[in-house]
Amino acid sequence: MKKGIHPEYVDTKVMCACGNTFTVKSNKAELHIETCDQCHPFYNGKKDGANASKAGRVEKFNRKYGFDKQN
Repeated sequence: MKKGIHPEYVDTKVMCACGNTFTVKSNKAELHIETCDQCHPFYNGKKDGANASKAGRVEKFNRKYGFDKQN
């Protein structure tokens, strides 16, 4: 590698929107992210929020167009 042309590699403080913070290596001093392994449903196993809102939209559609009635 050529000397003097690469950015400095420093410890980076990563802050998630959920409040979780952790440290990684990067060329920036701070990073702000929206999701991390603590708040993302795939990694923490809490899929209730995403499925509940989807089910609510389907039920609303069915009520709107009359599909919720059983024949």
